[in-house]
Amino acid sequence: MTETLPLFPLNLVLFPGARLPLRIFESRYIDMVRECMRNQTGFGVVWRMDTTSESGHGHALVGTEATIEDFSMLEDGLLGIECRGQRRFRIQATRARDNGLLIGEVEWLKDQPAAAISAHHAALQSLMREIQQHQELAGQIDADADDAISLGLGLASVLPIDRPRAQNLLEMTHPEQRLDAIMAIVEHNLQSEDGEGGRSEGSA
Repeated sequence: MTETLPLFPLNLVLFPGARLPLRIFESRYIDMVRECMRNQTGFGVVWRMDTTSESGHGHALVGTEATIEDFSMLEDGLLGIECRGQRRFRIQATRARDNGLLIGEVEWLKDQPAAAISAHHAALQSLMREIQQHQELAGQIDADADDAISLGLGLASVLPIDRPRAQNLLEMTHPEQRLDAIMAIVEHNLQSEDGEGGRSEGSA
C-alpha cells in the first residue's frame, strides 16, 4: 500500500533520527511547508543527483520523511525550519503539481529485525558514545548505541561519508550489513589518515 508524500530533492542524504535545518525561499516549498504544518504531516527528502540515474530520475528513489519541529523567520527574510528524519520510503511513482512541486507515491521501508550487537561492532558503539559526548554532534542525531538499527543509521548521518555510499547505507535493510559497511568505511578512513599524515579522504 502506498501513500502520497511531497518530495524535496536536496544535495544530501537524510537519515532517520538526523537533524536537518533548512532555509526555504522557493514559493513551491513555502507552500509545502505551510501545508505540512497545517496538516501536521511530513515531506520526503531525496538525494538530488548531479546526473540522471539509470532509472531515468534526477533523484534517488529511496529517501527519508522529514517532520518539522520548529520554524522561524531568519535575518535575511527567509523561512527557516528545523526538521528531523523519520521513516524511510521507496518511491513508486511521481507527478508534479502546477507549481512544480514533486509528489511521490511511496511505500515505507523497514529494517529486518536486528540481532544483538556483535563484538565485531563494539568499536562502533564506543564511537557513537564518544560522539554523544560532544554537545554539537549529539544534537544532530537521535540514536541508541545499543540498538543495531539506530546505531547504524546514527553513525551514517554524522560520519564523513560521500553521498553515493551514504545513499547505499540508507537503502540497506539488514542492520548488520549496514554496520559492516560502516566499519569498513571507518577503517578505510583511519588507514588514509595514517598514510597521509592525518588527512582524511572522506568528505561529507
